[in-house]
Amino acid sequence: MNPPIEPNWQVHEGRGPFLLLVHGFLSSRAQWLLNLDALSTFCRPVTVELFGHHLSPSPADAECYDPDYYVDCFERIRESLGAERWFLLGYSLGAGLTLRYALTHPDRVVGHLFTNSTSGLADEARQSEFRATAAQAAERIRLGGQAAMVRIPVHPRHGRRLPESVYKALLADAETHDPIGIANTIGITNPQVSMRARLAENPRPACLIWGTRERRFQEAAAFAEARMPGLTVAPLDAGHGMNMEQPEAFNDAVLRFLRQCR
Repeated sequence: MNPPIEPNWQVHEGRGPFLLLVHGFLSSRAQWLLNLDALSTFCRPVTVELFGHHLSPSPADAECYDPDYYVDCFERIRESLGAERWFLLGYSLGAGLTLRYALTHPDRVVGHLFTNSTSGLADEARQSEFRATAAQAAERIRLGGQAAMVRIPVHPRHGRRLPESVYKALLADAETHDPIGIANTIGITNPQVSMRARLAENPRPACLIWGTRERRFQEAAAFAEARMPGLTVAPLDAGHGMNMEQPEAFNDAVLRFLRQCR
């Protein structure tokens, strides 16, 4: 592919090292609205949007949705910034992608953070389930468009516990998600994104910010804590959307980790 197709990304005001922020499925850069100001006191946030989401394109080429392609995209972003090394923060589906980058390019990473991610830490049984249902789920999105996306449990419309400002921003962005890109994310990215089998390879400081109210993630959190070298765990009394539900506690956990790595 020449030139490569790139996702939308944006550098925000701040000082210090760059921090790449990668959102979750059916989300957008709007999910970081309550975090950017606090994080910018110690770093320069860089938000990126997954293909098919809000301002990013929906490439026709299936290769673009492969997790390894995202790793290459992130590396090109780093090079464009002129950063020798940077921090990473991946949320949900985005966590599987930032984990992959950190384990592929550890020499480019100061430290990396990730949140609850059932896809990024899926065991073999869950991965098999994803593979078995991916094609059918993707086809429903292609045929049903926005109406089908709204029915997905993680669609922002169902995030009633979110602060109103973030809720409205995510809903507005969700109206611009492209069904083709979303379908390809379900069909291609999600079934391949798990990094569970490679956690033991981690050579860099890492932090799992764990929303403990999400019960389905408890096993995966315990697995990561037991198997991943260099990992610290920051539990928060929150659910899957901890950075939006408990922004002050989340921001404190991120900043504490960043300072420890400097």
